[in-house]
Amino acid sequence: MKLLDWIVLVSTLAFIVIYGTLRVRRARDMTSYFHDQSLRWPTIGLSIMATQASAITFLSTPGQGYEDGMRFVQFYFGLPLAMIVISAYFVPIYARLGVRTAYEYLEHRFDARVRYFGAVTFLIQRGLATGVTIYAPAIILSSIFGWSLSATNIAIGVVVTAYTVLGGTQAVAETQKQQMIVMMLGLLLALTLTIVRLPEAVSLPQAVKLSGALGRMNPVSFELAFENRYNFWSGITGGFFLALAYFGTDQSQVQRYLSGKSVTESRLGLLFNGIFKIPMQFLILFIGLMVFVFYLFEPSPLYWNGEALERARQTHATEVSALEAQHQRAFEARKQAALAYVDALETDRATQERKAALQATERAVQSVHRETRALIRRALPGADANDTDYVFLGFVRQNVPVGLVGLLIAVILCAAMSSTASELSALGSITTIDLYQRLRGAPVSPERGLWLSKVFTALWGALAIGFASFAALVDNLIEAVNILGSLFYGTTLGLFLVGFALPWVRASAVLPAACVAQSVVLLLYFVSKLGFLWYNVVGALTVVVLAVLLQLARNMRPRSQA
Repeated sequence: MKLLDWIVLVSTLAFIVIYGTLRVRRARDMTSYFHDQSLRWPTIGLSIMATQASAITFLSTPGQGYEDGMRFVQFYFGLPLAMIVISAYFVPIYARLGVRTAYEYLEHRFDARVRYFGAVTFLIQRGLATGVTIYAPAIILSSIFGWSLSATNIAIGVVVTAYTVLGGTQAVAETQKQQMIVMMLGLLLALTLTIVRLPEAVSLPQAVKLSGALGRMNPVSFELAFENRYNFWSGITGGFFLALAYFGTDQSQVQRYLSGKSVTESRLGLLFNGIFKIPMQFLILFIGLMVFVFYLFEPSPLYWNGEALERARQTHATEVSALEAQHQRAFEARKQAALAYVDALETDRATQERKAALQATERAVQSVHRETRALIRRALPGADANDTDYVFLGFVRQNVPVGLVGLLIAVILCAAMSSTASELSALGSITTIDLYQRLRGAPVSPERGLWLSKVFTALWGALAIGFASFAALVDNLIEAVNILGSLFYGTTLGLFLVGFALPWVRASAVLPAACVAQSVVLLLYFVSKLGFLWYNVVGALTVVVLAVLLQLARNMRPRSQA
């Protein structure tokens, strides 16, 4: 990056962190540190969106659109319905009980064992995910800009941990509000730049038709295929269950609206997220789609992860050179076919024939890409062979003016810090309230409670940096995080659904049901090809059905046996 980019990047991040930290009132005890009930609905809504919109969203989702088109947006189809259900049922229950964590409710409803199960499950899942949210931007930024991976991991982790520990949940919410504003401006800027960079002969409607001709303008598919990760049915059902679990039972999100000034403010913040989340994800995927169209007419790299390609070249120089020549020929053929198809759209002559020719050239380009991936796997065993997460930053480096590069990098780092801060705050609150304080039994003084809260939050920050240092990319980053969540969210959601809807089911039935359900989900992950969104449905329904059956069986036993 140039000097101006560094100035923009550092000043943007410094302003957000300093402004957000100075705006908050100093916490006096553990309750005000984790559960400050002063937030209005715009702050809650933006904070919820910023918590979910990690750096992975801005690095990986455009690559998802570039590689696979728009169908990933179906992942969010169930989210608005989930926001309505949570606003109607979850929020009033949490408010009436005055809980500070989601898992505190489980003890109110069942017993301490169920509370510990939910809390420990959350700590395992979210602790690992926090490491990924730090590692994801670090691995890509370090690769593209030549930064040290370890130093980038530590820098991101330390900055986020510092302002989270100093300011608590209010500082997290205030900084997230500014971060979300920067992110939205960055998205609009990125979209404008991709459209402006298209050839003069290609209009926006023609760009959309080009992407559609190559199978990427596919926002909705009604095909019912359980092995298909993204279709309308998996989004509206599996996506609904996942959103219900994430926003209704995950402390990183629950903590956002538990800090609302009133139930109404919390509900409005959730509904705000339900309204704007799908358009935001559509916009990010569409940016990736326009980047794809841009590279129909401009040469793209043989492999977006340039560092991996250069390492492979050291031992397989002849093969890499041959693939580069093959890639160049395939690109030129596709470029001519794309221009011919655009011309056919204008004149309405032989459109189908030219569309078929364009699709054939695209298959040739994809064939070269697959061969390159195979070569990377042979040359670098164990290395990440998926380069789509590098697409967006590669485009930014090559085509964005000086100064704006720094702003877009700031957007990515803002997203990394916003989601990581929420997760660290949630991990600290669960460890302090649901484990330490509950296991201790006796209350602690306000001063000691505040000190312990900061210590546990800082410890989780250190652990997250450690996880990030040893993490490995799994396929696409956005999918990796959602798969990790889906492995645990369904079971946790099942506990809450039984608690809310089946008052006659007791802890002695729901706890073994949750253990079995979690085992079933993990088994499905290792032995089946079921799309990961369905894990949420399977986990939740298994808990509910088994808990009902076990409770009925206990009720039918003679009183002496019971």
